[in-house]
Amino acid sequence: MNRFEKKVTLVTGAASGMGRAACKRFASEGASVFAVDIDAEGLATITDEVKAEGGKIATQICDVSQKSDCVAAVEAAVASFGQLDTLANIAGIVRFNHTTELSEEEWNLVLAINLSGPMFLSQAAIPHLLETHGSIVNVCSNAGLMGQAFTAAYCASKGGLVQLTRSMAMEFMKQPIRINAVCPGGTDTAMNKTIHFPDDIDWELINRYSSARGMAPAEDLASAIAYIASDEAKTVHGSIFSVDNGIMAG
Repeated sequence: MNRFEKKVTLVTGAASGMGRAACKRFASEGASVFAVDIDAEGLATITDEVKAEGGKIATQICDVSQKSDCVAAVEAAVASFGQLDTLANIAGIVRFNHTTELSEEEWNLVLAINLSGPMFLSQAAIPHLLETHGSIVNVCSNAGLMGQAFTAAYCASKGGLVQLTRSMAMEFMKQPIRINAVCPGGTDTAMNKTIHFPDDIDWELINRYSSARGMAPAEDLASAIAYIASDEAKTVHGSIFSVDNGIMAG
């Protein structure tokens, strides 16, 4: 498939996990990929991987918690490839902690990356996406749709991103842009393998969020993101897709 031939995709969190998988998926389908992350080494690796497969990619260091970095990333993507067709807001972090022990710094960091970053990037990208009849795909989480113990900041940030997606979709209902979200459940990424849990965490509460079918490969999430961004999903707008091996089924 070449669903993204002559199109440009900006991917955040591109150095690893879902972001890395999304870069490879979009590039494999013909997109010019502009990949951003704070991890320079990871960006170099994904650049080599995409180019080795004949794809087109450019990169830039970007801290999505900083509005100036977000604006600069969008401007650089357009300068590099002449347009912007898809914004894939994938960068994110998760922290497990007791609500009563959550520091102000930790709270602010999680919300800055998971919620403010997508907002800042969307603000900068929307004028360009209106020109190309493009789309925004926000990677939220099922933690934004259901309560998950010991993740107050994460749940708040992802729930906020779900509602940001819906709000922007309503605001731009009459204009040529599509805005949607994907809500993963457990995903097999390096970030999820290195999560720190409090020593006295109640695993019975945590396990309620796990699927009996296990964790999804990052590539499966990239497939969902690519579909929603593609013209095949031209009637999909304001939707929140759970891709979670059945966690939200009941």
